[in-house]
Amino acid sequence: MKIKKYFGVVFSALLLLMGASCNDDVSYSDRLNTERHATNSYLANCRVVNEIPADSVFETGTNAPFYRIDPDGNVYMQVINPGDHKKDAARESENIYFRYTRYNLEYWYSTGTLSVYESNEGDMTAPSCSFKFKDFTLATSSQWGYGVQLPLNYLGAECEVNLIVKSQFGFLKEMASVTPFLMHVRYFHSRI
Repeated sequence: MKIKKYFGVVFSALLLLMGASCNDDVSYSDRLNTERHATNSYLANCRVVNEIPADSVFETGTNAPFYRIDPDGNVYMQVINPGDHKKDAARESENIYFRYTRYNLEYWYSTGTLSVYESNEGDMTAPSCSFKFKDFTLATSSQWGYGVQLPLNYLGAECEVNLIVKSQFGFLKEMASVTPFLMHVRYFHSRI
């Protein structure tokens, strides 16, 4: 009984020490604020439309606005090439391939430099990524987050977009880091 009590006291002391050292770290709330500031700062330099067009006809090209496609402002989309949603919409559980380049917006916010964070777009020897559209029960789909799939609700499956994706809708492995990304994404029906 004394051994259990001893380990309980030692364990409690360790937790207190760990808690004290954690106070020096940036809090989750601070990270969310930085993410919000970085995203808003980037969007301040762009035209932003806070809703999807009623007729789903988007302005396109590199000068098109960023459309808020998530009601809470976690994902914004600039349509470069809309594809043909009426004739070529992604079907539920269809395997969709994509190639992307990501830019860390927090890094841009602190340095003013937009540099490639990660990409499989320019190197055709790098594998393309894929997900089952609207099927988040599979780890192979959920690992990419919700945000990368959202454009296919409005655009053809062979579209090209720029996305701003906040961490809650981003890659699963990076949610805890609370880092927003600008992504250039091209979608395909088949692997390329």
